[in-house]
Amino acid sequence: MIYLSLSILSSTAIFVLFKLFDKYKVNTLQAIVVNYLTASSCGIMFYDQEISSSNMLESTWFYAALVLGFLFISIFNVMALTAQKNGLSVVSVASKMSVIIPVLFGILIYKESVGFQKIAGILLALVAVYLTSVKPKSEVVLTKSIYLPIILFLGSGIIDTSVNHFAPDGKMPLFLSIIFGSAGIIGIITVSFKLLRSNHKLNRKSIPFGFALGFVNYGSMYFLLKALRVEGYESSSVFTINNVAIVAVSCLIGLILFKELISKKNWLGIAIALVSIILVTL
Repeated sequence: MIYLSLSILSSTAIFVLFKLFDKYKVNTLQAIVVNYLTASSCGIMFYDQEISSSNMLESTWFYAALVLGFLFISIFNVMALTAQKNGLSVVSVASKMSVIIPVLFGILIYKESVGFQKIAGILLALVAVYLTSVKPKSEVVLTKSIYLPIILFLGSGIIDTSVNHFAPDGKMPLFLSIIFGSAGIIGIITVSFKLLRSNHKLNRKSIPFGFALGFVNYGSMYFLLKALRVEGYESSSVFTINNVAIVAVSCLIGLILFKELISKKNWLGIAIALVSIILVTL
């Protein structure tokens, strides 16, 4: 439960940093690239074994990590496009509802337990995610570019499922380092292209904020993987608790730190989130 709590706190810290990006006029894409490079460096620093390039090239998880790195930065761009075309609420709902993909994967492929209480908890978690994510007076446009939230939903779910499935025991820091590193390399190419083709300049604020984001981003993934490896905890339960808790805590942080408006629907979602966590945990 400690690892899961640390993952939730790290993921909530990501939300706080993104809010600060807007406040301090940080270039998001540039900070994201610094974030990936920082997170990759964290993986190497915390890996206490010898790194063998020949062993890595012979393993299936290495190539899975490279593909996941491409997916990471691709889905980030889809997320940005979805926010522009469909609204922030659609982004939040589509990305968080994607938890159903790793949950179903755990139940169908890993043959994890299925009972009335667990199913009820998972269904309530999805309701809680929706109610908590929809903000008052939000501009939600479902008919415009409907393919974007669908891609975001599938992409986010595939990333969570694949990271859990391919992460090798004993090599998790290195596995994450390669994912973040490949995403960072693609990001460097993208940013360099934009700097050369336009009048965009390197935003100095992006560097310290990117460093901070990288540390908590690495922590959120690492602690989640550690929680998924704890004996007695099923992935379907861990993903459900992790996802719904992040949404609920982020909503409360937004109220306390950023004075965001929380509607009656949001409060109802937070209450349902607590009930769903209790059901799934027990």
